[in-house]
Amino acid sequence: MPEPTRLLLWTDNAAHYAEAVEAAGLSPRVRIEVLPRKATLSDEQLAETEAMLGWGVPPGLLPRMPKLRWVQAPTAGVDGWLALPDLPPGLVLTCARGTHGDSMPENILGALFHITKNYAAIAEAQKESRWVRRVSRPLNGSTLGILGMGVIGQEVARLAAALRMEVVGTRRNPAPMPGVAEVLPPERTDEVLARADYVLLLLPGTPETDNSINAERLSHMKPGAWLINFGRGSAIVDEDLIAVVKAKRIAGAVLDVFREEPLPPSHPFWTTEGIMVLPHIGGMHPERDRVVARLMAENLGRFLDGKPLLQVVDRVAGY
Repeated sequence: MPEPTRLLLWTDNAAHYAEAVEAAGLSPRVRIEVLPRKATLSDEQLAETEAMLGWGVPPGLLPRMPKLRWVQAPTAGVDGWLALPDLPPGLVLTCARGTHGDSMPENILGALFHITKNYAAIAEAQKESRWVRRVSRPLNGSTLGILGMGVIGQEVARLAAALRMEVVGTRRNPAPMPGVAEVLPPERTDEVLARADYVLLLLPGTPETDNSINAERLSHMKPGAWLINFGRGSAIVDEDLIAVVKAKRIAGAVLDVFREEPLPPSHPFWTTEGIMVLPHIGGMHPERDRVVARLMAENLGRFLDGKPLLQVVDRVAGY
């Protein structure tokens, strides 16, 4: 009988992942080792680990893991992994794309309702026992522009269509989609920006998208339009967004992702009127680890059987 495959769970919530391996009937074929995120790998773990679930590694570590053939990232974004200067070319990297398909669309809808409804201001008035009549703006009849029509974008489009919004978007390989009036290639992004009342960024972190939402791009947005970012903080040129919001060339922005997280207390996003800072809540939900664990266990079974893995990262595309 062959030796069990050495699987390292380098995470603080390893129990969910170990349970998923057990539920999939894979326990006899693997030797699981658990390591907290801030702990350091032992010499034996470096030498013997063949598969790993991990949030990220420092430069210089992967070349010291000669048997490592597969890494499962617990997040959809893998910018940190791809930025490693010594990421082995033969290492298979899979991500957790699609595991936040429920929570993120709902949080995006929450951002749209925050913009158009007055519950936050009403709650503040209640603290002072003030009765202030307010009029909410309807989403019905408005246009939502989605830059990045992946799995999340398509689900948001479905929900937005149910609210009778018009949806237009961009995708690398444009094709008609249910609930979407028009899908355009990224080269026509400016057209989406000009049409949309609400611009939703769901862009991956790639060299092409970094700093792509700059002063020139923002100039195409309507004066009353809002920018909503649940994709990558690196897509936005921070100072350009602050400038257009302060000048009221757009109505404002709701941001859930940032170049540096946690967002430093000194960052002007905190104090710019019209910009709402969310603490990266988009994909989080109480069962997130269990959902990712099921994906990891499915991939582990495929890895052990020599079958193609799910959600393999395309290093050229960047996601």
